[in-house]
Amino acid sequence: MDGAQFAGHCNALRAELVNDFTQRASGSEVAAKIAMLGLDDQQARQLTAILDTVVRDTVYTMLLALDGAASLGGCQQQFTVTDEDGNVIEDIEAAAWECFHGDGGS
Repeated sequence: MDGAQFAGHCNALRAELVNDFTQRASGSEVAAKIAMLGLDDQQARQLTAILDTVVRDTVYTMLLALDGAASLGGCQQQFTVTDEDGNVIEDIEAAAWECFHGDGGS
């Protein structure tokens, strides 16, 4: 797996989480709490957009932290991320930027 694939999987996770958080049928605790708010359609869309931004920024920052380009809990250092075959996943920072903010971003 390379950095672009890794970032892509993380971006897919972002989309899955936002979907689970906002779809009542998902059964997630977050979805249940949102349902209790009784939002109208416009408010629900606004909240979904906010949650998407929060999750996107969180996942993106975690990817940067793994690559040593951002702080993780006040500690900034580069980590070595490998796939299950022991191959080092490189260039996470650049791949994450492209995936989350570049032409491929969502």
